[in-house]
This record gives sequence, C-alpha cells and structure tokens, in this order.
Amino acid sequence: MYKHILVATDGSELAQKGLDQGLALAKLIGAKVTVLTVSEPLSADAARAAQQAGIDNPATRYDQQIANKMSERFAQIEKSAAEHGVKVNLNHEIDNAPAEAIVRFAKYNDCDLIVMSSHGRRGVQKMLLGSQTSEVLVKTTIPVLVIR
Repeated sequence: MYKHILVATDGSELAQKGLDQGLALAKLIGAKVTVLTVSEPLSADAARAAQQAGIDNPATRYDQQIANKMSERFAQIEKSAAEHGVKVNLNHEIDNAPAEAIVRFAKYNDCDLIVMSSHGRRGVQKMLLGSQTSEVLVKTTIPVLVIR
C-alpha cells in the first residue's frame, strides 16, 4: 500500500496526534517515515523591531532559536518513534509558504502519503485563521490523511 509516509508537524499537541497516527500506520504496514517541520523565515519587520530593541544581528539570534527548538522537537519525535518501534528521517525547512513546502518535499522525496493534523475549523473561522492542511489538500495529488 503506502511505502513512504510524510508526517508534517509543527510541534503542537494536535500535531503530536498526527505524528502518533502516522507512526502507528507505518509500523503496521512497514512503511518508511519522514517527518517534516517547516518554519517561516524571520520577517524584515521583525528583524527591524529586534534591532530597534537593541538586539544585535537578529537573524543569527533567530536562527539559533530555531535550531534550539528543532533540537528539542526532534528529540521528542525520536522518542515517539522509538515507542512505536519505527525509524524516522527528520527534516526541517524554512519557507514562507509551509503548505507549498510540504507538497514540494513530498513530491521530490517520493512520499506516497502525507499525514497531517487539523483543527477542523469551518467557514469564517477557517478563512480568518487559514489552514496549512487545507492548502496541502488543494495543492497535492498525493493522498493526505488528516487527523483531528
């Protein structure tokens, strides 16, 4: 069935449910698992504000904060994977458009299933808050398993 599952996570509690489902499915069917986290780059406005607040080289500081966050997140993901008895390939990308990065990554890495979590918002709430999961569903031809 599925040979290479991409689990997209932002490190949230809800995303952990998606990770657990993806790992359990991979264990059940013997699929390879890749986990992807996408962070947005430091915006020019945020960099300017940081400099005005007296922070020297805000881009370097931001990069360090992201690296620390990813180190913690990856440790937690590896722990979850070990509990499921599954090996994972961990990846982090920086992109202004997380959904596009997920779709592009899945395509270029021959993933045949994307697993993501969603709050399941509808109507105006969804429109106002946006949804990376909804964008992935619209932009990919790869099957997507949405966990709520």
